[in-house]
Amino acid sequence: MGSGHDHSSAAIAAPRKRLLAVLLISAVILIVEVIGAIRSGSLALLADAGHMLTDVAGVALALLAVTFAARKASPERTFGYYRVEILAAVINAVLLFGVSIYLLIESWSRWNSPHEVEGGVVLIFAGVGVVANLVSFFILRGGAKDSLNVRGAYLEVVGDLLGSITVIIAALIIMATGWERADALASAVVALMMLPRTWSLLREAVDVLLEAAPKGVNIAEVRAHILEVDGVIDAHDLHVWTITSGQPVMSAHVVVSDETLAGESARVLDELHECLAHHFDVSHCTFQIEGLDQASKETPGHL
Repeated sequence: MGSGHDHSSAAIAAPRKRLLAVLLISAVILIVEVIGAIRSGSLALLADAGHMLTDVAGVALALLAVTFAARKASPERTFGYYRVEILAAVINAVLLFGVSIYLLIESWSRWNSPHEVEGGVVLIFAGVGVVANLVSFFILRGGAKDSLNVRGAYLEVVGDLLGSITVIIAALIIMATGWERADALASAVVALMMLPRTWSLLREAVDVLLEAAPKGVNIAEVRAHILEVDGVIDAHDLHVWTITSGQPVMSAHVVVSDETLAGESARVLDELHECLAHHFDVSHCTFQIEGLDQASKETPGHL
């Protein structure tokens, strides 16, 4: 027996306009920063452009994901394409790791063999990057809590903003002192700033793929709430996992007394659904109501 839930794609498709706007901004700034890096000889600016490239790829993947997620479920794919969002987030994280490692290696090379860098040119192009990232930051901020892909794009924009500021600082140092190793140092800082948030994104996406319990949901507490419903004797085979961002689901076998099974199953179901939706924000719940005799015949399972 399950709750009424239509798997509406509205919540998944909502970020599409935000992502499209940020994709266009990121693509333009990518081109601008590559031109600036070539003109100035700055690895730090090229690092920022490389980070912007991962933004373009990541946002494009996110846009593809929400487009697929909006497609209706089918008999073969009963949850539709919701997991595409999570796969896109994993690919995004892998791309970010690759770019970070490349930049660290190149930074070490530049540190040992400094290149001539035009600080004034770097300053101008990095300033353009700051403005563009601020615009993207405000576009994505509102949807970052509701979608892993929007959150990934949002984190990338934040990293880009910090990266552009780091490049500006390096440009100012070069202009003031002529110390060109500041460029290599700034590119390494940009690469290192990418790693923690990339790891966080990857870990959260993998948790969804491994069907781990959603953050903030304590299985023991869920079971305790189920047992508090009048007529419920026990609960087992309790599972809570996430289909995609903002889509937690739950299933459980609920053991009730013979009297409750005979005449009050509907009431128990209503109370269980209301309890889970209210206390844990899990609106898609599937419960198997069974009597003591049926429960005794089952192989012991999870919880």
